[in-house]
Amino acid sequence: MTNGIKQGFKEKLLELAVEELLPTKSISISVRQCRKYAQVLSSIREVGLIEAPVAAPLKKGKGYLLLDGHLRIMALKELGVERVSCLISTDDETYTYNKYINRLSAIQEHRMIVKAVQSGVSEEKLARTLNLDISTIRNKRYLLEGICPEAVELLKEKSVPEQVFRVLKKMKAPRQITAAMLMNDQNKFNSSYAKALLDATPANQLVNKGKPKKETPATLARQVRLEEESLALSSEIGSLKEQYGTAMIDMTSMQAYLKSLLGNEAVAKFLHEFHGPIHDKFKEIAELDFFSLKNME
Repeated sequence: MTNGIKQGFKEKLLELAVEELLPTKSISISVRQCRKYAQVLSSIREVGLIEAPVAAPLKKGKGYLLLDGHLRIMALKELGVERVSCLISTDDETYTYNKYINRLSAIQEHRMIVKAVQSGVSEEKLARTLNLDISTIRNKRYLLEGICPEAVELLKEKSVPEQVFRVLKKMKAPRQITAAMLMNDQNKFNSSYAKALLDATPANQLVNKGKPKKETPATLARQVRLEEESLALSSEIGSLKEQYGTAMIDMTSMQAYLKSLLGNEAVAKFLHEFHGPIHDKFKEIAELDFFSLKNME
């Protein structure tokens, strides 16, 4: 702990047996047939493991929970690799990681390619390994050039197509941040929405104003309306998030009370005998897993 702030990870990687790593999510057999897994497998075979898996020690018993890197571990097993160096989390934040490990984001791909190149792997070898043409490798390598750090931070864990970053590069940094916030608030990360935000961007917030567009009153009105609607929706979503948090606290408190109520054998027996439907409904609420419901957002 430094200055009262607990580190999220141990400073040094720890070498573990692959078999010690207990998965926190199930991966279907069909995943082995997908292009992403083939790329991971080929990458590890040709250039080694670029990004270390993340694990957390079990609080009881031996072994470690695998928080991030399920496809990498599957590939290592297929290649017969028995040990792997892991980044060790100081907390079992399985939910935090499981939210994002379903799919490698464009930013994660970019960072892995940059790290591989910095380690001495040529672009040509990476292209052969990942079964991509070299122009694609270069696009991924320079994906974030022209994107401000704040926008990168907002989008780093999201499934954002590369085309979106090309659109963002046409905006100045403050507008990039606003666009990234709007995409987050509305959970829209497609290129069509990014282009709509670009169209609504004032000329003085563009990197290259280029050829002046003919702006009719109707066009200007549409741009203003899009901006106002986006900001209004973002505000509404923020309000709903606050209400949702309050509702979750109320539901959790109510559930705790019902568990306590049904834990009293005399009360539970009375309800079961004379108020069966109420007893069953109380029992149903008491057994609900609100944490899982929250994670399904």
